[in-house]
Amino acid sequence: MHTLTDQLRFPEGPVVLEDGSVIVVEIATGGVSRVYEDGRVEKVAEPGGGPNGAALGPDGRLYVCNNGGFSWHEDDGLLAPGNTPADYSGGRIEAIDISTGDVEVLYTDCNGNPLKGPNDLVFDGHGGFWFSDNGKRYDRTMDRGSILYAKADGSHIDEWFFPFEHPNGVALSPDGGTLYFTETVTGRCFKAELEAPGKPARVFGSFDPEGLLYGAPGMQLFDSMAVDSEGNVCIGTIINGGITVISPEGELVEHVPLPDPFVTNICFGGVDMKTAYATLSGTGKLVSFDWPRPGLRLHHQ
Repeated sequence: MHTLTDQLRFPEGPVVLEDGSVIVVEIATGGVSRVYEDGRVEKVAEPGGGPNGAALGPDGRLYVCNNGGFSWHEDDGLLAPGNTPADYSGGRIEAIDISTGDVEVLYTDCNGNPLKGPNDLVFDGHGGFWFSDNGKRYDRTMDRGSILYAKADGSHIDEWFFPFEHPNGVALSPDGGTLYFTETVTGRCFKAELEAPGKPARVFGSFDPEGLLYGAPGMQLFDSMAVDSEGNVCIGTIINGGITVISPEGELVEHVPLPDPFVTNICFGGVDMKTAYATLSGTGKLVSFDWPRPGLRLHHQ
């Protein structure tokens, strides 16, 4: 494992660029940064709130799920998010020009229901993206979350899967016909077959056993994820820090341990797509390591 930098403030949403540098969000600072192969960190944009998942879109801009911000606490060198802060700025989907830092807000609601804590997104090959709304936590209550689909040009948004308990990571199968998404607090990963772009063949809730791909045993929380070229779902895992790899059939392939209880995101890059990049968010690190299989190249990567 190689540590590119340990100077980030709760990084997530890694995106590998053509020159080998990696874009990450820093949720705790409300910023977006670029990490170069030599470890240099450069500020790209400052959208504020809580920039979370990120992906390159068809127009070359960086599309970001902004959760509106968290309160934070630090213990024994580990930074962790808490409840909704007093300066919560509202959830939204943003598009960022990485050359200028300009930020455009595309969506703040779906059919009149405000976005509360957008978390992760993945583009399909048809000009749209699936994303999760994780919701927000308060002292005695918490929101129920959902999975949505939106057009990259800001023209259309639909909510499809609701309610779920803090839905988080989203990914697509290599053929684009299956949507995967995780539910953080239950340590579950769900699958939904798609009958058309942005339209599932069947809508279900969190208690539908047919929609469950895999449920983790014990105390394991599932965060964001990526898919490799063999269709395995590779999930950032909290508490049991590492990457949990699930086959398309729902079998545990392996767990790759990493030295942080807040392993939140993974993506793939390199000439052969066999370099994995992971965010070790609690300790503020972006790391890279060899992956035994090529990762799936994303649309617009």
